[in-house]
Amino acid sequence: MFDHVIAGVTVVDGTGGPAFVADVGTRGGRIARIGTIGADEESRSREDGTGLMLAPGFVDPHTHYDAQLFWDPYATPSLNHGVTTVAAGNCGFSLAPLNPDRPEDADYTRRMMSKVEGMSLVALEEGAPWNWHGFGEYLDALEGRIAVNAGFMVGHCALRRYVMGADAVGGQPSDEQLDQMLRLLHAAMDAGAWGFSTTQSSTHTDGDGQPVASRHARPAELLALARAVGEHEGTQIEAITAGCLDQFSDAEIDLFAELSAVAGRPLNWNVLTVDAAVPERVPRQLYASERARKAGGRVVALTMPILTPMNMSLGTFCALNLIPGWGPILALPVPERIARLRDPEVRAEMLRRADSKEAGVFRRLAHFGRYVIGDTYSDANRGLSGRVVEDIAAERGQDPFACLVEICAADRLRTVLWPMPTDNDPASWALRAETWRHEDVLLGGSDAGAHLDRMCGAPYTTRFLGDCLRGRRLVGVEQAVKMLTDDPAQLFGLRERGRIEAGFHADLVLFDPERIDAGQATLVHDLPGDSPRLDARALGVRAVWVNGVEAIRDDAVSGAVPGRVLRSGRDTRTVSTR
Repeated sequence: MFDHVIAGVTVVDGTGGPAFVADVGTRGGRIARIGTIGADEESRSREDGTGLMLAPGFVDPHTHYDAQLFWDPYATPSLNHGVTTVAAGNCGFSLAPLNPDRPEDADYTRRMMSKVEGMSLVALEEGAPWNWHGFGEYLDALEGRIAVNAGFMVGHCALRRYVMGADAVGGQPSDEQLDQMLRLLHAAMDAGAWGFSTTQSSTHTDGDGQPVASRHARPAELLALARAVGEHEGTQIEAITAGCLDQFSDAEIDLFAELSAVAGRPLNWNVLTVDAAVPERVPRQLYASERARKAGGRVVALTMPILTPMNMSLGTFCALNLIPGWGPILALPVPERIARLRDPEVRAEMLRRADSKEAGVFRRLAHFGRYVIGDTYSDANRGLSGRVVEDIAAERGQDPFACLVEICAADRLRTVLWPMPTDNDPASWALRAETWRHEDVLLGGSDAGAHLDRMCGAPYTTRFLGDCLRGRRLVGVEQAVKMLTDDPAQLFGLRERGRIEAGFHADLVLFDPERIDAGQATLVHDLPGDSPRLDARALGVRAVWVNGVEAIRDDAVSGAVPGRVLRSGRDTRTVSTR
């Protein structure tokens, strides 16, 4: 007997091969048959898939669902958009291990995650139990409680903090302390951690405003930890440096190549920004992959196939704070901040810094006339929501940045700002399509679970498929599905996931090709403590199954929690670079 049969559905199996019509039956959490299943064959449930497409569950290679899964086992909105497997613990940040002799480390970790990954501090405090110390205990705390499959990297910052305490920020480990970090990393991977993640990015600061712990690590420490990764089956490395935001330095390219080579494991990084206005960026960033292959490693760039909706504000921490020279001004108390922003000389210097080479990818944020006004909070701004700043500035006889400042000042800096992307042009989309074909480029980098009230990258899967089926059609649907399923599954060495194949786990997405898409991002208040986040509805997704159990039907969760904590070795195989 089958558990469920989808009859007459168009199967896009994840291999990139031509779609075909078949019946698909599941049993015991696996795909039992693909072909013909007669109406007289018994099944617990059956549905007609005529006119619909069936794809493997999508795999998101870069999320930060480490905390959210405790209060939201469905990893919304990712699961709604067909994502059945997520990789978390990225960018050097994980919630474990925690030193049992320093209870205050949990508070430090919460404040760091709130600052660096834009998570609600109230949600972190109220929504997770924080009842673990070792990494294995953290994984066990999620086991049997989640609706998606999830794998987790060990964050470098957590390793340093556990061993070095407050000295992790600014200090260097003794030989004994490095040995202890290595023992912790080995123990975590023995328990099922997918590998090791680290950050050297200049944008990553903790809750005290200091560079996060891993930014103080020297290459010898990083290489020692990478070697440990290579001693475990089914493991990976994920790393971030300052150059990920624009263009790598020679030292960063060498570091990535060495980390991957000494581990004998793939290293992935995010995010490769593709913009035809900066044609030299893609070749420079992908030189890291070429250099790694020559050294015996493999470096994979993650890139997003959509332009992620992202809002800004002069009142709260966002990407604007990361523009060189802007952080100190935007950190001032609101009255002082407004006074500084209204100073023409200050604004001129801010604009100069925002358009400088050192601003890197953040130069894209400097076109303030192209911003759209979102929510407003004062009578002075009534009627401005939805309008473009340059139009308002022209009416007022102001330059765009001065106009934007006055609008925000009237709202005591609470105004929501939506920057219009500068790289939404045919040349940039053509360059993206070309870049996606590179063997060391992978779709992903949603940051789902992080920056919750500022960006909404989770729906990239449905928005990309809609674009491929009915929009720009840069790739065919078969290739698009492969890029979202089998390609990331192969990178991570996922066992029997990523394809619709007999015997594989029944992670499946049933969707209407005429409707598949993502709705507009909207702000909702559904986190613990009534904290806000951006959400977007899934359009055209009929149902999502995780391990053969229906988890989503018509954009609503089912109540089931069939997901698994995917552990290295057991659920992943080694993807060697040699």
